[in-house]
This record gives sequence, structure tokens and C-alpha cells, in this order.
Amino acid sequence: MGNTIRIAVLGASGYTGADLVRLALTHPRAEIVALSANSKAGQTMAEVWPHLAMYPALPRLVTSESIDFTGIDAVFGCLPHAASAQLLGTLSGPRIIDLSADFRLKDAATYADWYGNAHPAPDLLPQAVYGLTEFARADLPTARLVACPGCYPTAVLLALQPLLAEAVIGAERITINALSGVSGAGRGVKEVNLFPEVAEAVHPYGIGRHRHMPEIEQQLAGVAGMPVTISFTPHLVPMNRGELVTCIVELAAGKAIADLRHVLAEAYAIEPFVHLLPEGVAPATRMVRGSNHAVVNVFADRVPGRAIVIAAIDNLVKGSSGQAIQNMNAMFGLPETLGLEAAPLFP
Repeated sequence: MGNTIRIAVLGASGYTGADLVRLALTHPRAEIVALSANSKAGQTMAEVWPHLAMYPALPRLVTSESIDFTGIDAVFGCLPHAASAQLLGTLSGPRIIDLSADFRLKDAATYADWYGNAHPAPDLLPQAVYGLTEFARADLPTARLVACPGCYPTAVLLALQPLLAEAVIGAERITINALSGVSGAGRGVKEVNLFPEVAEAVHPYGIGRHRHMPEIEQQLAGVAGMPVTISFTPHLVPMNRGELVTCIVELAAGKAIADLRHVLAEAYAIEPFVHLLPEGVAPATRMVRGSNHAVVNVFADRVPGRAIVIAAIDNLVKGSSGQAIQNMNAMFGLPETLGLEAAPLFP
């Protein structure tokens, strides 16, 4: 590999794939050499995504199976679960950055339980690095396969992982209420995602059993040193992009809100994308929209011994495609901020 990283994006007709292409177009070291979308094969990106019409040099969409991966340095998998592992598991040359759920869970039986099918490539699970960049960067330079976290886990783990690692909160009775824009549900045509169904309304879904729950529990248990069981309820809100999580936690014995703020301040002091807000300022999705940034803050609950930790991200950027590029940068020895310097959009 020279100075240019030749990349392929599989699943470029979905929201995640399109946002990855949008970000990669301005990355000074990335060259997009292949784009796949099996249902749109033969079309141009301009035909599928009009906002990319001013980039006529983008490769035409093809089927994933027709791509010659020789000479490709990195493959971004933006495919649905199961389909991603089936294809990516056959590749031996390029490094893989997978945005599906296929390699996030370490246990194949847990994957089968939550996703309803046997894991297509269980032998690859031990190789996969869980790619929450802020906590994985030591392993990324040598990783061949990186599993990008889900959007909800990204926000939750940025809020809670440092606190559990430093034992300033308890690992029991963690309650998380989460809000996401409609793009988090994907681009497929679904009745529940039609404008009249989502406008002027908020919908809870996956109540009591959302597929991101075992992923969050797996990672929190890893830092807590004990099993963690969470209560997690996601909600669909009428906006295109953005995600906010409100986490109710119990303070560890002898700890106060100031201790939690201190831990978060230390954890993110030099992070380019994760920011502890000033005391009393509530995170909001408008603070990070369109960017790879995350904002977090902690508040005292009116119930003694409890705290409220809130985090906000853009589900398509820090929660997906931006984080994938941040991982690529770390994998190839580049500054993590490369291609991700854009400030949030406001209003």
C-alpha cells in the first residue's frame, strides 16, 4: 500500500453506506474503488443518491460478488447481518471494517439467540476487534477484522464504560432510555417508518428485548469484571438523524456526582471527538448533528444515591460511518481525525 488507501463500500445504497461514501469523498488518503448494492447493481450513485450527483467519478454500483478485491486495502461492510459475515468471511486480502452486527458479539450462541440464525462465520469471532475507537485503539493497528459498534451501544458505552471501569457506579440496576432518528431503522420501505406514521409521534420499540442489549452488556461486563444486565428501551422520534441516551445508574458507595464528572473528564481530556459538557449543560442531538462528535454529561438524580448520565451522537456518523472511518485511520496509522474534521450542522 502506498499513500492512498483503496477502499470498497459494500451496501452503498443504504443510509450507512451513503454516509460512508460522503465522508470518504473528502478523506485525503482514501480512494473509493468499488461500491456494491446488489438490488441497485448497474446504477450510478447519482441515480440512487441525488446528493452525490456532483461526484460523477464515483464507481458504478455492482454486486458484491462481482468485485475484484485484489489491490483493495480496506472493505467497509454496510450489509445486513448474516449477509455481511457470509461475504466478508470469504475475503483473505483486504482489512475488514464491518458495520453490521455480525462480529460484535463474542459468543456465537448469543448471536443465534438474538438474531435468529446460526452465525455464518463463527471461526472469525475470536479475531474481531470491537471497534469503539476510544477504547480499542491499542488493538486497531494490527487488526484485520474490526466490528464497529451499534449506534445505541456507542452512545451508552461512551457514557458508562469509564464510570464502570473506575467503579464509581454500580453494575446493577442500570436503566437506559434511548431516542433515535428514523434513519436508524434503515432505508428499506416499512409501513411503520412512513411519514404519517412517525411524524408528530414518539414510538417505543424492541421493548424488553432489543438486539443491542447483549452487545452493551458484553462490553460493560468486560470492564466491570462481573455480569451486567441492563434495562433498555429505545424510542423512534420524528427526526432524520441523531441519538440520545439517558442512563440512570447508582453511585458506588462513598461516591458523589463530582467523582463521576472527574472520571469522565479524565477519560475524555484529550479525545478529539468525545466531550464532557460544562456542569449543568444537557447534551442534545443538535450539538453533534452531521459530525463524528459525541457529547456527554452527568447530573444528580433527586433520588439519593443515583445519577443520570446523558450522551448524544449522530447515529449515522459517530454511531456508524464516521466511527468506521475513525477506525480505518487508526488501523492504517493515520491521525484519527483525518476526513472527520467537519463541525456539526446547526440548525
